[in-house]
Amino acid sequence: MKKFLGFILTPLFLLVWGLLLNVFHLAQVIALKGFGADAHRRCVDWLNFSLIHALWILGTSIGVRFTQVLPAGRPIIFVANHQNKLDIPGISWYLRRYSPKFVSKIELGKGIPSISYNLRHSGAALIDRADVRQSLKEIGRLGQLIEATRSSAVIFPEGTRSTSGEMKAFATGGIKVLLKKTPSALVVPVYIHDTWKLNRYGRFPMPVGERISWTVLAAIEPEGKTPDEVAALAEQSIRCEYAARTH
Repeated sequence: MKKFLGFILTPLFLLVWGLLLNVFHLAQVIALKGFGADAHRRCVDWLNFSLIHALWILGTSIGVRFTQVLPAGRPIIFVANHQNKLDIPGISWYLRRYSPKFVSKIELGKGIPSISYNLRHSGAALIDRADVRQSLKEIGRLGQLIEATRSSAVIFPEGTRSTSGEMKAFATGGIKVLLKKTPSALVVPVYIHDTWKLNRYGRFPMPVGERISWTVLAAIEPEGKTPDEVAALAEQSIRCEYAARTH
């Protein structure tokens, strides 16, 4: 039944998504060029709110849970597993008070209304995964940016989305560069649960009535720990939450 309903509702969802991306693309240009960076950031917040809540068309229920109150005015490195393109607007909306900036593949920096424009103008690290030197330099620049602005970075150490929900091995080089360039940062693991199910049938149709959620786990204080230890603790925290949710 979920698949059958998906054939009916997915075109409507995709139409709404396409409209949102194009309308907010124009809104971002106007906000940034006419009113500045703060107006652009608020515009992007509402873009992400609209993108994630458009899932209500599919009867998707959405949840977020914070296991602790995070400090204000301190750089934060969010480390998350990755299952779906919708992970990004979800994190962007629920963690908006920390002004998250993403480590993203360079291909997303062009050709996608709203998304590409925001990545190019938000300070995101656009990395060429075939060029290690360029990738580490971009991630380092992002680390310096969030240190200076007391904002946050988001990195997906799996490198690519899991299409089955099963976690892949973490590549921790990016985390370690961020830690080096952001010496005052707090590291916060985030577990993303079941967004992969929105593509359980492939690209079309999307299922109806799924439940997805984000859990912001306990923060890790890097002081007194090596970057390798911090990266291992972040991965362990996410994997423990994964095990608890899937068994």
